[in-house]
Amino acid sequence: MTRSEATTRIPRPPRTAVGVRGALGLVGTLTKYLSVATLFPTALAIGYGEPAWPFLGAGAIAALVGLGLERLGRDADPIGFREGFLVVAVTWLFAAALGAAPYLLSGEPQLDRPVDAYFEAMSGFTTTGASVLTDIGALDQSLLMWRQFTQWLGGMGIIVLALAVLPRLRVGGRQLLESEMPGPEVDDLADRIRSTARRLWLLYVALTAAQALILSIFGWTGIDDRMNVFNAVAHAFTTLPTGGFSPQPRSVEAFSAASQWVIVVFMVLAGMNFALLYRAFVRRRGRVVARDEEARLYLTILALMSVLLAVELWVEGFERGEAAFRDGTFQVVSMMTTTGYANTNFVVWPALALMILIGVMLVGGSAGSTGGAIKVVRHLLLGKILRRELRQTIHPEIVIPIRLNGTVVDERTLRAIAAFVLLYIGLFAAGAGLIALDAAFQGPHISAFDAIAASATTLGNVGPGLGIAGPMGSFAPFSDFSTIVMATLMWLGRLEVIPVVVLLSRSYWRV
Repeated sequence: MTRSEATTRIPRPPRTAVGVRGALGLVGTLTKYLSVATLFPTALAIGYGEPAWPFLGAGAIAALVGLGLERLGRDADPIGFREGFLVVAVTWLFAAALGAAPYLLSGEPQLDRPVDAYFEAMSGFTTTGASVLTDIGALDQSLLMWRQFTQWLGGMGIIVLALAVLPRLRVGGRQLLESEMPGPEVDDLADRIRSTARRLWLLYVALTAAQALILSIFGWTGIDDRMNVFNAVAHAFTTLPTGGFSPQPRSVEAFSAASQWVIVVFMVLAGMNFALLYRAFVRRRGRVVARDEEARLYLTILALMSVLLAVELWVEGFERGEAAFRDGTFQVVSMMTTTGYANTNFVVWPALALMILIGVMLVGGSAGSTGGAIKVVRHLLLGKILRRELRQTIHPEIVIPIRLNGTVVDERTLRAIAAFVLLYIGLFAAGAGLIALDAAFQGPHISAFDAIAASATTLGNVGPGLGIAGPMGSFAPFSDFSTIVMATLMWLGRLEVIPVVVLLSRSYWRV
């Protein structure tokens, strides 16, 4: 090439840093495999004599879309870690679309509008548990079980998300497996993600089966006459992913005290780090739970808030004896683990009780769990940062590293956690403001407290709110705009905000 040719050559546009085609190809592969999930409700529909074609149609559409995207990315460059943000964000959007398809194809009047069907499906796959249904009993059994099953599938996806993406983003603030992953940032996670995810999935499946079996036994033996096999499996599908959907119109209120206590136990387990549970149950290292700082704080908060709420209910005359402690414990565990079940209509409780529930709703479960919200470990580390700042105010020359379980936490990780909390609070406030503003113009009539609860419960993937959106109510009265805002909050909260915010930065798309 001559010098003149070099000077007249048209410059190439800057190369996009993110391989969009490759990322979409992987999204297509995941969507293709996810389409197989529709075979489960198809079999149920055939067994119950209900229409099976909505599930077959949804599965076929998802498979075709997946194959098309997979073909699009066939000749693309191999994707790297940066493409992982795009894959995760888009996959959850596609999963919700797949979840909504059977609702729309079934012709169910409560879910025949795309915005409502997508809200319900997003609530399922993000394991939120908020619902626009006003008459759950009107749904076919197969459609009810599909609704439960979407949360179980979403819970499995969350485990992979926690393993593959969040440690690299430094928003988890802790290692998931201390024996295999030596620091808050996992350097070679790709080499062991498959084997690690397989082990945790087996634990997830085993705990689901154990809960379903225990609840079924209660039904067979007469301990709980209303707990048949369908209800046992349905609630096991939504307890381990901390989802909270129930095929019963009033959640778990109708079930016996024994069943409710069993659900409490499995909600507590679901809100703990699954890697920690694996080491405790499978490797029989029970002491790791007692040595883990996050687990200790998690269990302490649950215990203290449960007792405080139970005493409040007893003093105010809402419940007495075992019922007071059961209701207090159940609702604290349900809201803090972001499961969202209800064993009573807590919207009628006094203001202090409601403040406790909203408070634990913002705390959330443990890192590496299927729970949502801010997570206990971030509160723990922020507390240590605050304590260090106070000490350094008195002794400016002192150097105090932040440690978690004896390991020094990198300063970049601490900054990322602080940034996450600020983003989370900002989105929470913005969501509450938009919902309140929209309600003022379009309805429904709600209080500021109700708008705050609606934003907190959807961003935190908790489920029930207050007022008309309480545990025995529905999100159906909200306008389409508010419904879209809350569905977006669910998506952001499930992906822990930062992976989506990263996509909005210009530098992400450029070399």
